[in-house]
Amino acid sequence: MFKIAIIGDGYTAAELLRLMSSHDQLEAVMVTSTDNIGININRLYPQLRASYDLVCQATDLDLIKKQCDAVFLALPHGLSVSMVKELTQAGLKCVDLGADFRLKDVTIYEHFYEVRHEAPELLNEAVYGLPELYREKIKMAQIIANPGCFPTSAIVPLAPLLEANLVEAHGIIVDSKSGVSGAGKAMKSTSHFCEVNEGIKAYGVGTHRHAPEIGQELSRAAGQKVGMIFTPHLVPMNRGILTTSYVQMCPGVSASQIREALEDRYRSELFVQILEPGVFPNTKWVYGSNYIHIGIYADDESGQVILVSALDNLCKGASGQAIQNMNLMLGIEEATGLRSLGVHP
Repeated sequence: MFKIAIIGDGYTAAELLRLMSSHDQLEAVMVTSTDNIGININRLYPQLRASYDLVCQATDLDLIKKQCDAVFLALPHGLSVSMVKELTQAGLKCVDLGADFRLKDVTIYEHFYEVRHEAPELLNEAVYGLPELYREKIKMAQIIANPGCFPTSAIVPLAPLLEANLVEAHGIIVDSKSGVSGAGKAMKSTSHFCEVNEGIKAYGVGTHRHAPEIGQELSRAAGQKVGMIFTPHLVPMNRGILTTSYVQMCPGVSASQIREALEDRYRSELFVQILEPGVFPNTKWVYGSNYIHIGIYADDESGQVILVSALDNLCKGASGQAIQNMNLMLGIEEATGLRSLGVHP
């Protein structure tokens, strides 16, 4: 058993614990907190009672280094950098579920997140944690930048098409809808019941922090800077992201090539499910699971491609993918603890 610490006690921390309860090689031995020190995790998340009796404690890196093999950092941006630097120097492997290591350009990070990055030298050492794209690098990494939920939903369907030069690298539109848990557990007026229920709204229009992350990875796939618009929306549901991406086929490319490219790329990937022609995903199908479902529409006459993806923002969009990455880093079979299917209805 690998001994694991979780730094943070929000929704993604609770999801890590839920998923690890059925993992036979990862043992959560410590959960740290700032606001709930001395409180049993079961009081915060009663669904964990049957598997855990952990008391939240202050973050003590020396204790973590003595007792643990690896660490999940489930913290707001700006808080992970110094901890990751110290923990990795001591030989521990770290998966950061926040944004501190996702962007390779420190100036872009500091612009969008409005904090100074304390260890920019670690950005090139950190591996972007999309296993379906970077599996071999993840296996050798000590720092994983766990991707954002919106970026995962856009990059997985789009990257193979850009890599194969099947779609244009400009004019890309990514339109996403997210459940309220994506905003985290902290109280915000914008996520109050009365603000969210029976309504839908766009937010972060033109300024959302996940836009440069999506652009970075799509540009890498295309081999050139992509032209992209990303707009997220908040919808009145607990979990889930539905992303619709619009791209144009390159001249001479057929609709059948679009489907073939995605089916070929992900045929051996357990967690990426390419749906049959005419079938498009529902967030309910992936609720509570580490799967992403992708539906494809491509039209030969117009050259238009529409990709619709659905994932659970707390699983494949966060904690499930984090465990997938940790499995790879520690030499554990990748799908361990993550094979459970979605909960529907």
